[in-house]
Amino acid sequence: MANGHLSTRQYARLVDEWVTAIGLAPEEYGTHSLRRTKASLIYKATGNLRAIQILLGHSKIETTVRYLGVDVDDALSLSEATEI
Repeated sequence: MANGHLSTRQYARLVDEWVTAIGLAPEEYGTHSLRRTKASLIYKATGNLRAIQILLGHSKIETTVRYLGVDVDDALSLSEATEI
C-alpha cells in the first residue's frame, strides 16, 4: 500500500471481509453496488442531481441520469433548478 492509498483490488477485498463479517453474502455486495446505492440514497434525500454528478466524477449530467436510472426529464429539470 504505497502512500496510504488502497488499490481497487485491496478495497474490494476489504468490502468482502466486512460484508462476510456481518453475515451477509459477499456476492451480493460489491464496491460498485455500494457506490451506486450511496449515490441513489443521496439523490433521493436531496434531489440534487448536480451534487451526485460531482461526487461520481461524471463529466456529463446525462451519464449520471443513466447511472441512477432517473427519468431524464425529471433529472434535467432538477439539475437546471439546482444552483451551485
